[in-house]
Amino acid sequence: METGLIFEPYSLNGLALNNRIVMAPMTRSRSANPGNVATTLTALYYKQRATAGLIITEGTFISEDAVGVVNVPGIYSKEQIQGWKLTTDAVHGEGGKIFAQLWHTGAYSHPDLHAGRKPLAPSAVNPEQQIFTAKGFQPSQAPEPMNTEDIKRTVNDFKQAAINAFEAGFDGVELHGANGYLLQQFFSKNSNHRTDEYGGSVENRARILFDILDELEQVVDIKKVAVRLNPSLNGIMGILVDDETKSLYNYVVNKLNDYGLAYIHLIEPFTDVSAIPDAIQEVAKHFRKIYKGTIIINRAFTRETANQVLNDGDANLVSFGVPFIANPDLVARFRTQAILNQPDQTTFYTPGEKGYTDYPTLDTSK
Repeated sequence: METGLIFEPYSLNGLALNNRIVMAPMTRSRSANPGNVATTLTALYYKQRATAGLIITEGTFISEDAVGVVNVPGIYSKEQIQGWKLTTDAVHGEGGKIFAQLWHTGAYSHPDLHAGRKPLAPSAVNPEQQIFTAKGFQPSQAPEPMNTEDIKRTVNDFKQAAINAFEAGFDGVELHGANGYLLQQFFSKNSNHRTDEYGGSVENRARILFDILDELEQVVDIKKVAVRLNPSLNGIMGILVDDETKSLYNYVVNKLNDYGLAYIHLIEPFTDVSAIPDAIQEVAKHFRKIYKGTIIINRAFTRETANQVLNDGDANLVSFGVPFIANPDLVARFRTQAILNQPDQTTFYTPGEKGYTDYPTLDTSK
C-alpha cells in the first residue's frame, strides 16, 4: 500500500478531511433540463467520488446573469437548491465532504444565453472565445459594461448563492475567481478598462472580490468560504499577464489573510510563461510565503508530484481534475498504485451516463 502525505487526514478550519486529495471543479454539462437542476445522476457522479478528502463541484451559476454555457446546474432557484440536496446527501452518506463552486462567467457568454441581451462584464472587451450554446458553439461578442447597480446586484447574487448552497447542505463554498471568468476579468488590466472605483488601481480592480467577501461575512460562516485564483493565466480566455499582475495577486492573497477563509485554491501556469518576466512561474511556492492559511494547489499533478509539493510545504492539499473523471476511486488507485482508467474526452460535456457514471472501479474491473 502506498503511503505519503496525500493520504494523511487534514483539518480544514475544523472540517475533518479523510485525506489531502481534492476533486477539482470540472464542468460536465449534465443538467440539460428545464431550470438547469442538478439531478439524481449528478448525485451519483459525486457519490462515486466521495472518497476524495474534499470534492469541489463544477461551477454552479449564481444567477441567470451569470450563465455562460448551456446545461450547467445553477444555485439560484428553489428547484436548484433541492436538486443539489440530492448530491450533498449522497456525498455525506459516504462520509465525504463537498464545497460548491459559485460561478459567474462575465464576458465568457453569448446573447443567446440571455434572451438576446449582451452578457455583463467589467468592460466591453470581447474575450474572443467560442461559447457553447443551444445552437452549438458560437463566437463571443463584446459584452455590456456593468454599471454600479449591476455590480451591487452581482455581489448580492454571490451572497444569496452562498446562502442557498448552505441551505442545500454543502460544507462550504468556493468563489470562482480564476480561469478568465468575471472576477478575473475585473482583476486583469486588459479586460478591465473602468475608470470608477472598480478599475484602474490594483486595489480598485480587486474591490469586487472583497465586496463579496464582506457581504458573505454577514450571512455565512466565513471559515467555510474559499477563493480560487489563477495568477499566471496568459493568452487564454482573453486574459493576459501584465506589469501589475504580480502586485495585484500579492495584494489579493495578502488581504485574504484577514478573512480566515477555508482555503485558497491556486493553479500553476496553464502554459509556458517562462519568457514572461511579469508572470509568476511557481505559484504555490510564491504564495506560500504570503498566505498563512490552507493552500490547495492544482494543475496536472500525479501521485508522486502531489506528495512532493506537500512534503516541500508549498501547499496543504492537492486537487486533481481529469483523473477523477475516469477514476471515481482515484484515492484507492493511488493507494494501491493501480493503473488509471483513461477518460473519453468526447463525453466530457455530453448528456447522460456515458463517460460520467459508467467508469469501472477496481472491484468491477478485475
